Amino acid sequence: MAANSTKSVLFVCLGNICRSPIAEAVFRKMATDADVVDKWRIDSAATSTYEIGNPPDHRGQACMKRHDVLMRHVARQVTKEDFMGFGYILCMDESNLRDLQRKANSVKNCKAKIELLGSYDPQKELIIKDPYYGCDEDFENVYEQCVRCCRAFLESNS
Repeated sequence: MAANSTKSVLFVCLGNICRSPIAEAVFRKMATDADVVDKWRIDSAATSTYEIGNPPDHRGQACMKRHDVLMRHVARQVTKEDFMGFGYILCMDESNLRDLQRKANSVKNCKAKIELLGSYDPQKELIIKDPYYGCDEDFENVYEQCVRCCRAFLESNS
């Protein structure tokens, strides 16, 4: 985390091993390539406790490697502090959104804007579907959606 960061984004999905670490890595690479990564605090987390402490799914890691995107993450759950410390919390589907809104209601000083990452998709695919029970192509679809959405999000926050 950069000492002079002025903006912050937390990407969230159910387990924090598929979609949100892909989005985090994609956004970090875009911010790095745009030479603005030092202005951002970037992380990802889960709404559930299922995968805490685990690395990203091996299929997601393979997808990111094919695209030369560095992915280093250990799954963690969203905390109350996240709602106070991040400017944006971007999640992948309606279930994540409901869980986050419910948790945010118990935080007195919630400053985070909670949105679907897909709301930034120029192709209007609002939901980023969980690829966990799918195949390599499903992970590729998540990657492509994250690229579109993260590019639009970064542009709207530059």
